Amino acid sequence: MTRRLLAALLLALTAGTACAGQDAAGKPGEAQGRVTLRVGDQKAGSEAILKAAGLLGGTSYTITWSQFTSGPPLLEAVNAGAVDIGGVGNTPPVFAAASGSKIKVVSAYRQSAKGSAILVPGGSAITSPEQLKGRKVAVAKGSSAHYHLLAVLKKAGLSFADIQPQYLQPADALAAFSSGTVDAWAIWDPFTSQAKIQHGARLLVDGTGVVNGLGFQVAAPAAIEDTGKRAAIADFLTRLARARVWAAAHLDEWAKVWAQETGLPAEVANAAVANAVATPVEIDDSVVSSEQEIADAFGAEGLIPGTVTFSQFVDDRFNEVVGKAAR
Repeated sequence: MTRRLLAALLLALTAGTACAGQDAAGKPGEAQGRVTLRVGDQKAGSEAILKAAGLLGGTSYTITWSQFTSGPPLLEAVNAGAVDIGGVGNTPPVFAAASGSKIKVVSAYRQSAKGSAILVPGGSAITSPEQLKGRKVAVAKGSSAHYHLLAVLKKAGLSFADIQPQYLQPADALAAFSSGTVDAWAIWDPFTSQAKIQHGARLLVDGTGVVNGLGFQVAAPAAIEDTGKRAAIADFLTRLARARVWAAAHLDEWAKVWAQETGLPAEVANAAVANAVATPVEIDDSVVSSEQEIADAFGAEGLIPGTVTFSQFVDDRFNEVVGKAAR
């Protein structure tokens, strides 16, 4: 990472951790020697679901939160040592691994693939993935949507070379999509629901039968090897697993908190949470194999350098605590 990129990243983190002097219960101050867990998050992510489930407070450690626009910049922060752990989709760890980043996948969950979508404007003449050939398609590079788009193109007999990818983060992609600058947009919820409800987007294809629906918590190896932070990570992952189980049974309550935390209208939050129910799963051979397929697909297209052995970036020591919490 260049000095300029690292400086910009740390500046962004400073802006995103204004509450760094508070513990997870919102109490000011930090006792001497108290462990601080620096957590990277995304829109409607871990902080929102923990708050909705009533599991955000009462920790024996301090949590500081940093918000990111998507998984790739979050994992850049993990690699740089600026964040200890954070939640991402199925593709960011592949890109981070390909770049030699210092990361370890420490927990997994699986959710509906319906929130993963390729959208077109309501009045678009595009009615099938085959018609994306030669078109401008917005997508966040290295995100879960990136693989969804690649898989859809492959299924349609196309390659990435057949389209004009526009690598944009969600906010910029939404602006380009709503203004007609791009022909299609590969994205995930809650942006999928927002685009459909507020901007009249039409679903071209979702991720059903195409993507694995996996998401991960990814940690810095140094954080895992630190005794105090490792205990904090175990507790944090336990709380997240419990919160996901709670959310699946309390969609209305979760949606209300989600709307409050993100500023999204209630109708968008209600639509999004229906697709965001996530079940904690063990990081087993099937998970690793599924992720290896993603890595191989990007490698075959020349979209990542070299080859990735996904198992080398996995640490399954938290499987047991997550499994117990999910039962």
